[in-house]
Amino acid sequence: MVGRVPVGGNAPIAVQSMTNTETRDVAATVAQVNALADAGADIVRVSVPSMDAAEAFKEIRAQVTVPLVADIHFDHNIALKVAEYGVDCLRINPGNIGREEKVREVIAVCKDRGIPIRIGVNAGSLGKELLRKYPEPTAEALVESAMRNVDILDRHDFPDFKVSVKASEVFMAVDAYRMLAEKIEQPLHLGITEAGALRGGTVKSAVGIGMLLMDGIGDTIRISLAADPVEEVKVGFEILKSLKLRANGINFIACPSCSRQNFDVIGTMNELERRLEDIRTPMDVAVIGCIVNGPGEAREADVGLTGATPNNLIYLNGEPDHKVSNQDFVDHLESVIRERAAGLESARAKADADTIARSS
Repeated sequence: MVGRVPVGGNAPIAVQSMTNTETRDVAATVAQVNALADAGADIVRVSVPSMDAAEAFKEIRAQVTVPLVADIHFDHNIALKVAEYGVDCLRINPGNIGREEKVREVIAVCKDRGIPIRIGVNAGSLGKELLRKYPEPTAEALVESAMRNVDILDRHDFPDFKVSVKASEVFMAVDAYRMLAEKIEQPLHLGITEAGALRGGTVKSAVGIGMLLMDGIGDTIRISLAADPVEEVKVGFEILKSLKLRANGINFIACPSCSRQNFDVIGTMNELERRLEDIRTPMDVAVIGCIVNGPGEAREADVGLTGATPNNLIYLNGEPDHKVSNQDFVDHLESVIRERAAGLESARAKADADTIARSS
């Protein structure tokens, strides 16, 4: 459990991201944590590189509700301090915090407070001993580094941990995760580290993480992009939605457009995505520019728009419902989608209430 969020077993795959504000700037960090939570992030990680940052973390923790992971390196005293301040998980490698008694002290606090640990191994920061053994980072080196840290936690009878073995090279990361999945039962935190900017990093992450998820490997994901962290959350959910592993918000089906289109499909999609980011209700919306593929896609969606002459046709729940002209039709379509989302949410709430009533 990372705070209230279960990770592993049959739990939904958790989506997380990391703040990139200066942690000591409490207001900016709180604003970013809340923006990530609003985008759907289940867990948010915050770097805590100093005791000053730990004091700021105390204020941040008091102002947000989403579970927080503290990212800490080398100084075990920082780990002890954020544990005191209510951290939900520590990202700290036991092997790099020094003497055995320091490791023992951190683990004792984690046991006492029910705080899990994430072992995080990156290809770019392998220890000197491993780099002497392996001429360059490899999947085998990543797994060996991870297992050295796992062995430390095992010696101290601490099983409440998750592990990541990240690399920027997709196949190295995939191979490492596959090897590690054969060795431990604990949850795996997936990621292609330093994947790149928004477009390239999204593609790398989708390929690597998608391969692993299709293998049944992975319990929580972080998309590492040189972009606004909110984009990491959006991409993470898009990957899970594409694999039908989790639903969060609208799944848009849209044509790439061609000369047959009866309205500006690309402009319409850009506007709808911008306006409807706040909707968390899982639903399918099809936006197709002409009548070739439009009716078929619309019949499979909760809301569908098909381009036609002289007026476009809106489908609701798979059935033709009414026509709309090109003039201000985006406003109309937005209202239709919001009304449908509210109806689906109401039906879900009633179903949940009925289930609770029957079980009691």
